[in-house]
Amino acid sequence: MKPYQTSLPSGAHWSLVMRSGSALTLTDVEGGANVGLLFYNPENLLERYNAPDTLKCQHTFRLTAGHCLYSDMGRIFCGIEYDSFGWHESVCGTLNAEQTAARFGDSTYQQVRNLRHQNGYDSFLVELAKYGLGQRDMASCLNLFAQVRADDNGILKLERQGAAGASVRLRFAMDTLVLLHTCPHPLSASQDYPRQPVQIELDAQHAPMPEICLQRAENQRGLRNNALYQLQGEM
Repeated sequence: MKPYQTSLPSGAHWSLVMRSGSALTLTDVEGGANVGLLFYNPENLLERYNAPDTLKCQHTFRLTAGHCLYSDMGRIFCGIEYDSFGWHESVCGTLNAEQTAARFGDSTYQQVRNLRHQNGYDSFLVELAKYGLGQRDMASCLNLFAQVRADDNGILKLERQGAAGASVRLRFAMDTLVLLHTCPHPLSASQDYPRQPVQIELDAQHAPMPEICLQRAENQRGLRNNALYQLQGEM
């Protein structure tokens, strides 16, 4: 089966269920794109992406190839199998409507149709509602193609936002509901609302977690938690 490909414009949102072993590749086509991501267990929607555990158990601030993305149950949703950008962050969250209007100006669908200034928070809410979820189910998201550093005073700065042709491939270790948006990063320095599209490729051909994601003992333990969970579902 050939991989499925599509493209999302900026200010868009989408969701889908990725099956265990499948892969999702996201590509910054023009440079400067942002992708916000959340993950949930489609069989138990109370289980969702946990940014603090993802970072602290792997002793890292940035995420790149070899890192895994954890649930709040200590299981691994997916691993970063390939990454040509080299830095993705999971501490800045996403902009809401008020912040987006203050940064880029207010606009409505009636005024400018699909060129309205959509925000990440409401985008996630729209996708969450499709699965019976809402505000209380929101979690801290992952932002792809965003290099963020903290200075000596603890002030966060977005040093690099995307690169033309940069790609990230996620290999899933369990069935996962993926929510994503292509709205601006909270620390974007752009004067105008960013308009960079993102290419999506879905590969349903199953493969195991790559060796690069198994080099940390923490990730090996996480996969054992996955195996126990999947075993229970087969009994």
